[in-house]
Amino acid sequence: MTTPCLYGRRGIVTGAASGIGAAATRRLRADGAEVLTADLTGDVDLLLDVTDPDSARQLVEQAVARWGGLDFVVPCAGISAFCPIEGHDEAYFERVLAVNVTAVFRLLREAIGPLKRSTAGRIVTIGSIASAFGDAGLVAYATSKHAVLGMTRALAGELGAAGVTANCVMPGAIDTPMTAPAFTTMPEYRVHWENKAALGRLGQPEDIADVIAFLISDDARFITGQGLLVDGGAMTRM
Repeated sequence: MTTPCLYGRRGIVTGAASGIGAAATRRLRADGAEVLTADLTGDVDLLLDVTDPDSARQLVEQAVARWGGLDFVVPCAGISAFCPIEGHDEAYFERVLAVNVTAVFRLLREAIGPLKRSTAGRIVTIGSIASAFGDAGLVAYATSKHAVLGMTRALAGELGAAGVTANCVMPGAIDTPMTAPAFTTMPEYRVHWENKAALGRLGQPEDIADVIAFLISDDARFITGQGLLVDGGAMTRM
């Protein structure tokens, strides 16, 4: 894979304070892109809650005011927790959907106008290996990530005529602050995923960031509507 050149590209990354969002921001900036970052806490441009109905408008307005346009959106903000369905209450389920699905929808809806005016509009959503199968104890999370993949594919069909691509990166087990509690409290869960991956290890945020940068680059100009598994070969052993 050639190193993507993203000089002049302008975009938004949410969930940018840590994990995949932080790694994506570093990689995109290293490739020359301008990135407006957002998260609840941390070293980001905007501190905001993506579930706030006004947050999407704020992000897009600030990006357009800063640069005069918008070329890519990468909604990385997400939550997950291991919880068997007997322990689910509606508030928990709705919170997962609010962060992982509704906030993504709102941001993309706000960004569509500027992306259509770009010469290289790109949407890269973050699904999961759970977008392709179900896993015990992850009902809310799997539901949300199936939804993100479906949303992305629908947008690819809707926006293709405007030259905007939409793709979903589907990570396997990645070693991030979000997954750390499960891997720390359940060492057998970590070993399970290390053994599940054909490459024999957990993924790192940089493994996903590199794919995000590729999908934003001109090298991916004819790729749209795809759910791209980046799982170290875990799905080959399901």
